[in-house]
Amino acid sequence: MNPLLITSYTAASCIGHGLSPSLDALRKRHCGLTPCNFETAVIDTYVGEVAGVDQERLPETLRAFDCRNNRLAQLGLRQDHFSDAVHDAIRRLGATRIAVFIGTSTSGILQTELAYRRRDPLSGRLPADFIYPSTQNTFSAADFVRRYFDLLGPAAAVSTACSSSAKVFASAARLIECGLVDAAVVGGVDSLCLTTLYGFGSLELTSSRPCRPFDAERDGVSIGEAAAFFLVERAPAKPVGDSLLLLGIGESSDAYHMSSPHPDGRGAHQAMTQALASAHLAPEAIDYINLHGTATPSNDAAEGKAVATLFGAATPCSSTKGATGHTLGAAGGLEAAICALALRNGFLPGGINTGRVDPALPISYRLDNRDQPLRRVLSNSFGFGGTNCSLILGLAS
Repeated sequence: MNPLLITSYTAASCIGHGLSPSLDALRKRHCGLTPCNFETAVIDTYVGEVAGVDQERLPETLRAFDCRNNRLAQLGLRQDHFSDAVHDAIRRLGATRIAVFIGTSTSGILQTELAYRRRDPLSGRLPADFIYPSTQNTFSAADFVRRYFDLLGPAAAVSTACSSSAKVFASAARLIECGLVDAAVVGGVDSLCLTTLYGFGSLELTSSRPCRPFDAERDGVSIGEAAAFFLVERAPAKPVGDSLLLLGIGESSDAYHMSSPHPDGRGAHQAMTQALASAHLAPEAIDYINLHGTATPSNDAAEGKAVATLFGAATPCSSTKGATGHTLGAAGGLEAAICALALRNGFLPGGINTGRVDPALPISYRLDNRDQPLRRVLSNSFGFGGTNCSLILGLAS
């Protein structure tokens, strides 16, 4: 693929609002997970709740979009001068030449959960102030971002479980490559809701402790929430200086099982292989891998086998979900932002909460932070149903 220039990016999660607090938290090995006290949920688990979401107020013109998911999206859009970068792109390129692709898993379903509590006791009718199309509807997040910036280009939501906000980069790359647009706002947002918490709980996939990716005794996920956004553009023929680039994308669908990956990680291996091929890179060119690393026994085992097969035990890797939790549809975007921070700051984040790395997985899983120059990093996002996406980010020089 032709590289894409990453003009601006931002992220908000339980470890911080914006890039600087997020980097500081990772350097200090801060875990943002706390015992679940969300809404009316009664479940023995930890969650990564973002502070301040309930205090966000949408503009009057966007009040129809008011729900936790879109408030979290706005909180993210306000960080790191990201809005300024988008408005600058509008001035340079025009509002019709900028697309929007946003990944989400459950969108604003919490708004529906709250509405069902207020149904008419006789008719069962939902309250009049519940607006499905602009809250729970999966397209709501993409539509909100488009209207937030008054963008007039193509807009779409991608909802492929935990690979959603990684696959948005592929959607943007295709439209830019064929000349339909010149740039795109991409990313993801997923917020806490009872459907997610009880759903993962019913599958016995949640841990009663902060999650421990790749630990020999790992026992489940910690659900988090996050918003992460990128402005990507067609890269110049010769990117200058330390420009941040999207170099490669790999997608696959192994369709092995509704909620479990192929035991040998075939889909993960295929996605990583395709990403390397699209970037014209050999495995040894990758300096760091941000693993999907959900901390469930089957997912970490499958990914570990795939990484070991392709990269051996030399390439350092870690999962940052021990800090942020698993942010589901926002995970791909959040972890791409962490990879961008790693590149920009010469910083390899070690995994936290993990005590003893699973000896059955022969990979170079890092438990400690390390400062070192990085040129190329790979980020994995694998979702239910076998939908997989790997991204390769790098510096121009």
